[in-house]
Amino acid sequence: MEQDSRRAFFKKAGAVVGGGTILGAPAYVRASPEFTFRFQSTWQSTDIFHDFAQDLAKKVNDMSGGRLRIEVLPANSVVKAFGLLSAVHKGQLDGGHGVSTYWYETHSALGLFGSGPGFGMDANTFLAWMSYGGGQKLYDEVMQKELGLNVQGFLYGPMPAQPLGWFKQAIKKSSDLKGLRYRCVGLAAELMKELGGLPVSLPATDIVPWMEKNLLDAAEFNNPTSDRALGFPKVASVCMMGSWHQSGEVFEVLFNKQRFESLPFELRSLLRYALQASSADMSWKAASRYAEDYEDMARRQGVRYFHTPQDVLDAQLNAWRKVLSRESDKNQMFRKVMESQMKFAKKVVGFQLESQPSGRSAYDFWFNRRRGVD
Repeated sequence: MEQDSRRAFFKKAGAVVGGGTILGAPAYVRASPEFTFRFQSTWQSTDIFHDFAQDLAKKVNDMSGGRLRIEVLPANSVVKAFGLLSAVHKGQLDGGHGVSTYWYETHSALGLFGSGPGFGMDANTFLAWMSYGGGQKLYDEVMQKELGLNVQGFLYGPMPAQPLGWFKQAIKKSSDLKGLRYRCVGLAAELMKELGGLPVSLPATDIVPWMEKNLLDAAEFNNPTSDRALGFPKVASVCMMGSWHQSGEVFEVLFNKQRFESLPFELRSLLRYALQASSADMSWKAASRYAEDYEDMARRQGVRYFHTPQDVLDAQLNAWRKVLSRESDKNQMFRKVMESQMKFAKKVVGFQLESQPSGRSAYDFWFNRRRGVD
């Protein structure tokens, strides 16, 4: 009797396998996709940021079983980097990969989604605000209601705090920044103005050529791997580590809203979950690559790293207070986003600071040395 029951069970299971529905059965991959989305990134093909965009596309392509395919082109393939938002809105592109701070001049509140003060939040905590503190709703309100854009955007991919940047000589005090022609973007440019600098907003691919022509005195971009690929060590030998100008930036993925909403529910859901998976994978990949390139630039290219002096960090925080006061007085939506971030940061960062011990003390204990930063 027991043997007959087992036979019946395995016979039924075999029928399920034949129908291709049992877990672990080979996925069916279509010869041609139902939906093809043409994307462009705002990054050159050699930048790890473009790799991150392609990594996201691969996850979507694989997870959809061939139903949806995203093709990612590098910066300037269809439009210039700073033209991406308009191109996606108009349907010239189905989507794109960049950062929301590039659209600061379109609406100042968008600077708070990429180059704001953070209020002590790192990028991962910022993404927690996006998902669980009302950030996504506010972002959609800016994009779709305030600006009337035919765009659906999502933020993902936590980045570490950016260096103050690349200089010809080490910065020793905040007054050293006065009069410097300094590449930065978004609200960080307003911060630099408060510190007496002369900010210049440029896409990534233009930074090193401008420095080679002596049109810039200093510049920041993002991280050791990207900075190395862009060629910063060829035009400046000093990198100042640590800054509050962009301490918790994340990536932005844009979709043409009509194209996004044309997808079936399950594919729209797949895109959201692929972004979450890519957020984690990207941060792991970045942790490994950034550390390798950081050390290689010091050993092989003669880059000298210095900690940004506390005087500069304090000056940045005081300057942020002035920038935020001015911008929130001019724009009610800016104030609304800022107050939401502050409320979330006060609660969540407060807990993090109480619960997490300093990594510096553990590092010094186990390795009996400090990192190679002066």
